[in-house]
Amino acid sequence: MKNLKIIPTQLTVITFMLIYLNSCNGQIQNRNSTNEEGKTYLTHQPNNFNAISNRLDKNIRSIFHDRNGNYWFGTNGAGVYRYDKKTLTQFTVKDGLSDNQVINIQEDNLGNIWFGTGIFGISKFDGIKFTTHTNNVKITYGTEKDWKSTNNDLWFYAGGGVLRYSNSSLTYLPFDQSSSNTQSSAPFSLSRYGVYCILKDTKGNVWFGTQAEGVCRFDGKTLTWFKEKGLAGPAVLGLFEDSKGNLWFGNNGAGLFLFDGKTLTNFTEEKGLNNADFKASGKPGLGTLARVYSINEDNNGNIWVGTVDAGVWKFDGKNLTNYTTKNGLTSNAVNTIYKDKNGELWFGTDGNGICKFNGTAFTEFIIK
Repeated sequence: MKNLKIIPTQLTVITFMLIYLNSCNGQIQNRNSTNEEGKTYLTHQPNNFNAISNRLDKNIRSIFHDRNGNYWFGTNGAGVYRYDKKTLTQFTVKDGLSDNQVINIQEDNLGNIWFGTGIFGISKFDGIKFTTHTNNVKITYGTEKDWKSTNNDLWFYAGGGVLRYSNSSLTYLPFDQSSSNTQSSAPFSLSRYGVYCILKDTKGNVWFGTQAEGVCRFDGKTLTWFKEKGLAGPAVLGLFEDSKGNLWFGNNGAGLFLFDGKTLTNFTEEKGLNNADFKASGKPGLGTLARVYSINEDNNGNIWVGTVDAGVWKFDGKNLTNYTTKNGLTSNAVNTIYKDKNGELWFGTDGNGICKFNGTAFTEFIIK
């Protein structure tokens, strides 16, 4: 059970949401729709009367800027918000969202918005209605013939591997072939192979950060695991490819890792910014770079790293600069760092909303 204590807030919410959703399924007014393959999915028309909001929730887990210019803000328990620069609209399970914890947001080639939610749920919003896709999952053994990758497929977190959506079909691909992956509950039961972050790099590789087994790379043919130098054990919560093609991994305990295509480096350990107290007792530490949740890059090539207990770090290729609430950051717990289509960085925090950095100072993002 040691690994389950590494990210208590996330795992607690996932466990709670499993109980919550089971008790509320009968209360959500859904209707069924059938796609071209004859599969039935739950769909729901949003209740727009109750969706308009004047205030954004303070617990931000994910941020996304879609092709139409709308901003989406996923929260830890209040659903997701859409902001079109005029109106803030909130969507929850009452509107058809699979769960009120929204961890990941992405857009397909048709402009549909997809939400990866708590309890490993998946919902799609086509601009009119929500569709829940985790009701029909094809369970595989995760053999070599099961793994595939195309340019337009979508990947989602799962309890013992990943869920891949392609050609209107959702397929579960477990990493551990010896597990009981033929059971319908397997994608939603957390194991040490559970996936918390996914990245498609510029070469077409798909990367997966796991609960306790480090990082896995799928190159279209084979799976390659990266576990050395402390990467396996604590959960990997952040994956990022920079403009030079380097891969950065964020570990919740062992810190920041750099992979240049040949060598894996524990960046945190090299810089002497690890937190031995956290590994021993779970004690957080300001001034450390041990509990990494998110990674991104600004237009000047600086790497930004969000931690859950020590604010944000900026790396310019030579020097590291730490920003905390003393520097205007709204919270030292940064869940996500997102760069929008305009090149602006957004910092989503745990408990203190969103802030932005203008090059010299942090400012709180407030919708008036």
